[in-house]
Amino acid sequence: MWRWFSLSAWVLSFCTAIAGSAGASPHTQATGVTIPPATYAIIGGPTRIPHGWVDFCGRRPEECKVPPLPAVDVKLSLHTWQILDRINREVNAAIVPISNLDHWGTTVDHWDYPVDGMGDCKIYALEKRRLLMEEGFPRQALLMTIVRDLNGEGHAILTVKTDRGDFILDNMVGNIRSWDATGYEFYSRQSQENPNVWVAIEPGVAGVPEASTRLANSAN
Repeated sequence: MWRWFSLSAWVLSFCTAIAGSAGASPHTQATGVTIPPATYAIIGGPTRIPHGWVDFCGRRPEECKVPPLPAVDVKLSLHTWQILDRINREVNAAIVPISNLDHWGTTVDHWDYPVDGMGDCKIYALEKRRLLMEEGFPRQALLMTIVRDLNGEGHAILTVKTDRGDFILDNMVGNIRSWDATGYEFYSRQSQENPNVWVAIEPGVAGVPEASTRLANSAN
């Protein structure tokens, strides 16, 4: 049974800004860049599902009627990092930021792909997730995530689970960062095993990369 996430409206219209570096050339790649250190967020138990995800699944059932799968982390190499960086920058540059209300004319939270080239944070994150899966990244490592941003507003980002920590793809920042380097307050994200189950994120708690025992994806 779906459970409604009470913070859905809180993420409606506060996630449309993009940092200047995010507007770099769509063909920019991370050449000669050292992959930054990262940690793992500590996950709690199941929590309420965002209304926007429930609505997205109702309109695009093929995206959500998927079988549970074992948790898998991306095996992070320079090649996979370059793909992550490219997709992050391409999507940030390609989508025109607009609030949910101005875009859809409603205060009801609306998640979707950039069907008209515009959108807020959820549209950016969903598009990055879709394109990375097309590149061969495992669904279980690409997790929609709800946070409170530096202005105290609701925000949606994409967490990429890797064998070297949890990294964040964000429409408000051009660079990919460790989750604990964002300064955000993390609330919940999709379960690795089932995208229709959401789990709480323990506040201010991180694990070291070496603590991960999950199977790494073979893509490199």
